[in-house]
Amino acid sequence: MVPVGRLVLLRTVPKSDLVRAMSYVSVPALIGPVMGPPLGGFIVTYASWRWIFFINIPIGVLGIILVNLLVGDLKETGRRPFDLSGFALTGVGLAALAFGFENVGRGALPTAMVLALLVIGAACTFWYVRHASRVSHPIIDLALMKIPTYASATIGGFLFRMGLGALPFLLPLMLQVGFGLDPLSSGLLTFASAAGAMTMKMTAVHVIRTLGFRIVLVGDAVISALFLFGYSLFRPDTPHLVIFLALLAGGFFRSLQMTSINSLSYADVPPAMLSRATSLTSMAQQLSQTVGVATGALLLQVVLALRGGTALIAADFYPAFIGVATISLLSVPFFLKMSPDAGAEVSGRPVAR
Repeated sequence: MVPVGRLVLLRTVPKSDLVRAMSYVSVPALIGPVMGPPLGGFIVTYASWRWIFFINIPIGVLGIILVNLLVGDLKETGRRPFDLSGFALTGVGLAALAFGFENVGRGALPTAMVLALLVIGAACTFWYVRHASRVSHPIIDLALMKIPTYASATIGGFLFRMGLGALPFLLPLMLQVGFGLDPLSSGLLTFASAAGAMTMKMTAVHVIRTLGFRIVLVGDAVISALFLFGYSLFRPDTPHLVIFLALLAGGFFRSLQMTSINSLSYADVPPAMLSRATSLTSMAQQLSQTVGVATGALLLQVVLALRGGTALIAADFYPAFIGVATISLLSVPFFLKMSPDAGAEVSGRPVAR
């Protein structure tokens, strides 16, 4: 659904308005992260956790109604042959990698099975790369990586999202298991990140137009990583107001980075390749978040093993936050490689002469 919805946006919005559109279109998606933690915490604290899943039913019905009312019947002008072999390789490979990474450090599956999943996933991915270079219409077009802005946004964005993906896993776990908060109190703190993200949407266009994508992506990656480092300084006796404000500010900068990456990804992609670009981008986003959660879980397991403990304590989370912050910081070299004028048509910033 995500690549199709994004493709509708890219087909109907001029490039000069893409940053503004990307900012606004994500606001409804942020309502969930704003309302979800406190509402989910309330349900888990005072009712059964099973009720959480029933929330999807009225939201899904509303989505079906709105799509029929508001979205036109847009179709591709040409047809490409279906890459069945590529579909099989990527389907098995990505499913195995995602499921394997999800279970790294969890203890839910035997270690041998997790390793087997990762090996199968890596092998299928390797064979797909070879397959894609031999066919004229691969299901995932790796030729997109020859576009400099797309490659920087995809690879740098993957590393940045790994740290971002670990945060919704590590933070509630630290607040509830490490600090002893109940789910409702934890949710009332963690929703601050999404609230900060919503406030950013009003300023993204002006910031990117003034500074350009390269400066924003490099500077904001460093600032966002510093906030992740800062979360390692939280202690059980840290005032909740301090935690809330730190999460609020961090959410602002992380959202600015995501809006910048999402907009830059399509800045130089030809219209004929937009459909393939949205698919590859969405795949990379989902995989990076999965790897981020797995990395956070693995870091916790390593710290626990080194300490020789059997149950998590607050101190176990501090090295994990430092680790995922360092991974997010690794995105900076990929953004530094970009031209200062990268994405100028989308950002609206004058090209330097």
